[in-house]
Order: sequence, then C-alpha cells, then structure tokens
Amino acid sequence: MKLTVNLGKKSYPIYIESGIIKNAGEYISKIYKGQKIMVVSDDNVFPLYGRQVMDSLKDCECHSLVLPHGEPTKSFQFLPKIYTAMLDAKLTRSDLVIALGGGVIGDLAGFAASSYLRGVKLVQIPTSLLAQVDSSVGGKVAVDLPQGKNLVGAFFQPKMVLIDPEVLNTLPEHFIKDGMGEVIKYGCIKDASLFDRLCSRSSFEDLKPELPEIIARCVDIKRIVVEADQFDTGERMLLNFGHTLAHTIEQYYNYERESHGEAVGIGMYQITRLAEEKGLTAPGSADKIRNALEIYGLPSACGLPLADLTKAITLDKKNLNGHLNIVLLKEIGDSYVYPTDISFFEKDGII
Repeated sequence: MKLTVNLGKKSYPIYIESGIIKNAGEYISKIYKGQKIMVVSDDNVFPLYGRQVMDSLKDCECHSLVLPHGEPTKSFQFLPKIYTAMLDAKLTRSDLVIALGGGVIGDLAGFAASSYLRGVKLVQIPTSLLAQVDSSVGGKVAVDLPQGKNLVGAFFQPKMVLIDPEVLNTLPEHFIKDGMGEVIKYGCIKDASLFDRLCSRSSFEDLKPELPEIIARCVDIKRIVVEADQFDTGERMLLNFGHTLAHTIEQYYNYERESHGEAVGIGMYQITRLAEEKGLTAPGSADKIRNALEIYGLPSACGLPLADLTKAITLDKKNLNGHLNIVLLKEIGDSYVYPTDISFFEKDGII
C-alpha cells in the first residue's frame, strides 16, 4: 500500500508492505540518486535488520552508527556522537540519513539530520508499532531535556517512510502494548469504527491478522491531520490526546517506569474522566477507554497524586502564557481542543 503526504514541495510517500525492509534500497533509489548513506540505529534493532537494509543499498557508500536503545538516548549527550559520525563519513548536504528503529531513533536521528549542515535528506524506517503508526509520519523530530520531553525539536519532513509490519514479530510484548496506546488514541480522536473494531477483539493476538490494515488506517488519519496542519497550530493538536498527562508521568519516573504508550493510555483515561466530571465529555466515554486499555494490557492509572503532576504540566509546550490547550473528546471518535489553564488539573485525588 502506498499513501502520500501532500505538502507541496515537501510531499513524500509512505509504503506499508510486509517484507519491504529487505527491499529498502529499491524504494530509496526512487527518491535518492546520491552515493553516501548513514544508517542510524540502536543495539536492539541493528543486529536484526541493519545488514538487510545496508545490503539492499547497492552502489552506495554505506556507514552506520549504533546507539544504546531506550528513551535516555534521546538526549543532547548523544547528538555529538551522531554529528561526529556524519563528519567522519564526510556526509554532505546532498547525502542521506536513514533512521532505522523505534520512536527514539526516529526522533533523534531525525533531529540530527534536520540540523547537520542545516539539513540532510532523511528516510524513516520505523521498527516499533508506536513509530509505525505515529512518530515516523509528520516530520516532528526532537530530543528531551531534563525538564521535559521533546522540548528541543524541529519540523523536518522525511523524503520517504517505509513501514514493514513483519518486523513487529520480533518486537517484545512490552513494545506492542506501547504502540497500542497510540492506536487506541487514533480511534478516540477520529474514528469510532476503528475504536469499536479494537474493542471487538479479545487481545493483540486476536487483532494481529488485521494489523497491516490497522497500521494503514492510523497512518492515514495522521496523514490527513498533518496535511491540514503541518506546524501544529490547529487540528494537529488533536494528536496530543492524552499526552499532557502522559509526558508528565513519564518525566516523573525519569522514563523508567511507564512507557510512552502506557502513559498515553493513562492520560487518555484520566483526562476523559476529569472532563466527564466537568460535563465536557459524553458520559461513559472514560469507561469505554478503560475497557480498550484492559483488552491490550495497558494501565489506566499510575497511583500518583494529581497535584504532583501539575508543576510539570506548566512546562508543557502546549502551555502558552498561562493558557493550556488540552484535547478532550465530545464522544469516542470526536475530539476537540479545549482552552483552559492549570486549574483544570487542580483537584485532589490519585490518578
């Protein structure tokens, strides 16, 4: 399947196909005629798929950089390692970077590509479910700061995205759950029928035969939203459903407890529960979300006092001049941006 993100001169194709990773070079040759390629990956993914990708890049001078896996890698301390590897390989502005990995590698290698020599070409080959359905599409690249997640970044569209559902067979269960948090999000914000489809299955194994279709639907929703709002000033904010709380939960535990998708699940349920109490969301929506989370083994609570999280929320990128834009649901499948302030979360209780 081929989808196209239509952004004028910054348009790019997304290919979703089982086994595509072995033929990456054939697809990349459609958009890149140069000689030099840098593959950035991590120590989980590269041993599995690095050689396949590099062997497919015929007639190219290939270099690779393998970084430690995990969220702590998405920090400033690893940027010089990437820049040094690019300089050692003598990459120029006409060359190409491939981000081969999950969301951390996609964000980190993407940010390095966006800033090295003021920008070199980028191809995303996402290998986690979360990266396939969400972070590899749309051109957001970033690194974390100690004060919060994704606080330094850029909008930098790739030249191509190659999605291979087969690679998910080697993904540990923990990362499947991680991705399902974002899959459920897409149903919540834009597609009640997708949400119902997810809830009609008993587990991820039950859903697995339909995974290519599910991935394609999530990517298509993101494509439509990004085309309408490339720079995150309007409708694209809807993609942040659950993220205001999620980012603060991740940060509170130094990214060592809940994964991103697990934190998004908690954030979606808890913010919907608060919104229901305020009459801003249709009754019963939070229970539906909790049911979906339970099917796919995701938590709906983290056991923290809500008051402990409000300080971090004030540093959120969506908090502008004391005004906070949060994403709420009218009902499942219908979302909206709700302007408020930190008082929305100032409530006693454990979430």
